[in-house]
Amino acid sequence: MDAVRSGAVARHQLQQLAVHTYDAQITVGDPQPLPEEVALDGVEEFLSTCVATTSAWPHKPAALDFHASEGRSWRLSLSADGARVARLPGPGTTPATAADQDPDAAVAFFSARGTANELVLSLYDRIPIDSLELDGDRGLFEQLSAWDPNE
Repeated sequence: MDAVRSGAVARHQLQQLAVHTYDAQITVGDPQPLPEEVALDGVEEFLSTCVATTSAWPHKPAALDFHASEGRSWRLSLSADGARVARLPGPGTTPATAADQDPDAAVAFFSARGTANELVLSLYDRIPIDSLELDGDRGLFEQLSAWDPNE
């Protein structure tokens, strides 16, 4: 169990280091994209550790999809049961659940597309969400950004 916790801490520290390195690069005027695998893991790590919770979502149930141009996608499902994240299957595969097959089954839907670098930097509020290709109810992302599940 300690090895699992150590791995989770190391994973989070890597993400923090990557984002703060980007911050330093912005300061000197030469921002570089995060390495591809770090950015891909960064999206998943952010959604699973910074957002996933059993605290009730205080708004209408919703699904937010994040699609990285490198070929990975994730769905954040928000409801009275909290927030949970799942990796969506790749192109040409069958989704695991009916909810994955029909994003409109949720009351509200939002989708963001970009590189993994752009996705993770927008999740950490380093670049504006408008930097991504957006579809659906943009207000959902704003609600998510403002949500404090500990209140």
